[in-house]
Amino acid sequence: MSRFLTIFAVIASILFVPALAGASDLDPENTLYLDLKDGRVTIRLRPDLAPKHVERIKTLTRDGFYDGIIFHRVIDNFMAQTGDPTGTGTGGSDLPDLPAEFSDAPFQRGVIGMARTSDPDSANSQFFIMFADAPHLKGKYTVWGEVVDGMELVDKIVRGQPPAHPDKIIKMQVAADAG
Repeated sequence: MSRFLTIFAVIASILFVPALAGASDLDPENTLYLDLKDGRVTIRLRPDLAPKHVERIKTLTRDGFYDGIIFHRVIDNFMAQTGDPTGTGTGGSDLPDLPAEFSDAPFQRGVIGMARTSDPDSANSQFFIMFADAPHLKGKYTVWGEVVDGMELVDKIVRGQPPAHPDKIIKMQVAADAG
């Protein structure tokens, strides 16, 4: 019996300790808290991949821009899109559009990318969170973050284009600013 417990402990440490270590290793200046109706989602920012996009997201977050904005386009098994103050998918912030910062980072479940028009240099404030892998997006959209905790809350966002009763961002904040 003790041999079984030892094996179980080794397997558990291999599976669970890395996940816990990753959450505790987050840099508060490069971590976002995204509060949804069902709870808090923690996002690791990726300035190593997209420094201008990360700076834009932090600027808009600190200005309160995202608070109260709806998820206007939510496609099952694909992604949830938000960041448009008009709620139509055509709006953005008053700041100028950003040049693309494409990378080789894969668009996997939990990855966050910047939305844009057909112009690669048109990203502004809208972003999307991946529900599932989408390899066809790699190198075509800018990856700027990834969900590290709370993906099960993202999964609960109401689907639709637009959803009949859309979910919204209750509050978004940079972890370094959280009280």
